[in-house]
Amino acid sequence: MRNKNRKQAAVEATPNSPMQFGAPKSKKTSRNGVYLFSLTLFLLGAGAVLAAFWRVVSVPVIIAAVLFGLLLTCSIRIIPQWERAVVLRLGRLNRVAGPGVYFMIPIVEHTAARVDQRIITTPFTAEEALTADLVPLDIDSVLFWMVWNPEDACTEVEDYSSAIWWAAQTALRDAIGRINLAEVATRREQLDNEIKEILDEKTRAWGITVVSVEIRDIAIPKELQDAMSKEAQAERERNARLLLAEIEQDISEMFVAAAAVYDENDKAMQLRTMNLIYESVKDKGGLVIAPSAFGEAFNNIKGFGKE
Repeated sequence: MRNKNRKQAAVEATPNSPMQFGAPKSKKTSRNGVYLFSLTLFLLGAGAVLAAFWRVVSVPVIIAAVLFGLLLTCSIRIIPQWERAVVLRLGRLNRVAGPGVYFMIPIVEHTAARVDQRIITTPFTAEEALTADLVPLDIDSVLFWMVWNPEDACTEVEDYSSAIWWAAQTALRDAIGRINLAEVATRREQLDNEIKEILDEKTRAWGITVVSVEIRDIAIPKELQDAMSKEAQAERERNARLLLAEIEQDISEMFVAAAAVYDENDKAMQLRTMNLIYESVKDKGGLVIAPSAFGEAFNNIKGFGKE
């Protein structure tokens, strides 16, 4: 059911729309100023013709006013700061115009495309991408890219937005297919850089630069999640037991070294005995019943001090 919903969202989503992937509602910059400028030019052009021939207003005059307004609108245009206009003259690439006001020769020239040169975010997925050990994974990623050469973006590829979207999916599948399941999570940053390099090399000829690729989510099949969890628990338990064994080995070596010292020096053993008795009664107090050998040790305290 989850895969079905993913596929339906991927079909409904456009390459540049993050809405189906849980992103916040987009707030795109407005182009209303461009449309208002064109409308104003049309009204001024048509109004000037009607004002000039207001005494003989007729259908031909109205048609001429409309045509003049359209001619003025097609001749003078503006483009926002973040966009560039690719202008063709009689079918040949003539120039890249913008930002600001630019002029066109009606009929002879036309704007083939308006290219946004800001950083663009494109969500993409790889459903059931097989790893090197043949485990299917569902991976959600985000691509950050920008157009640095509007000419190449319009002349080298038909639809650069869709092309980079499909190229990103292919690169992600290829990168996943070269590593094992265990390496996918641990090498995520390296995987991002590898996909970025693959895409950057492919899209450089299109006038496009890939800024970064970020993997958002990796969905592992449920039947493997329990097995991986048990494997991780077993690994942690193994490490804990190894650490405990190493600590016990160190302690036993210390005990052996201490026993050698006590065996060579009886007075050291007696001092240790008194220390143990003191530690047992210093907090709560109490009566200590000790063998006669312990009593002799207490009697020899002065002798220890002199020596």
